[in-house]
Amino acid sequence: MVTIKDIANLAGVSKTTVSKVLNNKDQKISESTRQKILNIVRENNYVPNKMAQSLVTKKTKTIGLIIPDIRNPFFTDIARGAEDKAVREGYNIILCNTDENIEKETRAFNTLTEKMVDGIIFAPSSKTEVNSNEYKISSKPIVLVDKELNIENLKGVVSLDNEEGTYLGTKHLVGISHKDILYLSGPLKSEISINRLKGYKKALKESNIKFNEDLVIQGEYSFESGYEVVKNLDEINFTAICAANDLIAIGAIKALKERGIKIPQDISIVGFDDIQTANIIEPQLTTIKQNSYDMGYESASILINNLENKEINNIEKMIFKPELVIRSSTSQNFRGGRL
Repeated sequence: MVTIKDIANLAGVSKTTVSKVLNNKDQKISESTRQKILNIVRENNYVPNKMAQSLVTKKTKTIGLIIPDIRNPFFTDIARGAEDKAVREGYNIILCNTDENIEKETRAFNTLTEKMVDGIIFAPSSKTEVNSNEYKISSKPIVLVDKELNIENLKGVVSLDNEEGTYLGTKHLVGISHKDILYLSGPLKSEISINRLKGYKKALKESNIKFNEDLVIQGEYSFESGYEVVKNLDEINFTAICAANDLIAIGAIKALKERGIKIPQDISIVGFDDIQTANIIEPQLTTIKQNSYDMGYESASILINNLENKEINNIEKMIFKPELVIRSSTSQNFRGGRL
């Protein structure tokens, strides 16, 4: 393997000069010398030894990213945003998918620590309790995305106003004359699920509609959960569904169609996330848009800024605002889908 010392010998310069050229810190080096070094690098297929560099700098220029479900397009877009920002700043990403499993989250932290990442972007499982003290196992700087936890070495939080999101969705349904609205929730141990349920309740209260706990069903943030819940309902005693995410809503749509219930003629449905599929299915899904790509991008930005500016002591918090996107899965002209 060609080393930086070999490049220096071939160019007739010091290792320091070669290092400055390779790291774009060559402002005081002549253009002819710079080009000579770069030509030798290309001719000899020189690849920097990152491990050796990290031993000197104590940095690997690598960020860990822990997400709960790579199949969920919301988290896929978070990963894309984080990676785009990382690459732009000269960092690499190591992705860990936990499948909503707490034990896998713990193993992911251990793995990333072993890989000597500089910092971690962490999207916790929906099953993680709000006040959990589970995560005291990493000495690395951490930025939380999508959810806030009590966690050591926290440098930033990037999240959405989840209560406002379901408030907007429920108010939309009430505004088109729906009063009996089924709410399909995620696991109510998580802060996200709790806040989204608050938004649903707030919209009902403002509209003088009595909250009915029988119209709240707790499940998972998955297509399968939405499908199974609606498929197994004994009766349809509602005219609309507000779902805690788009995957739940899409699963519910499939189950309703199988039961011969038309959307939105019989049942109107609102989702949450605005994943790409929401605009493709039939009918197109009315939903709450959150900019998951931007959330991932900003989480990487906060982390990298913290890694490169050690004097930063405060925890930076960024809260995105949701947006109601109205499509054809909701309608005022409904006849009710009771069975």
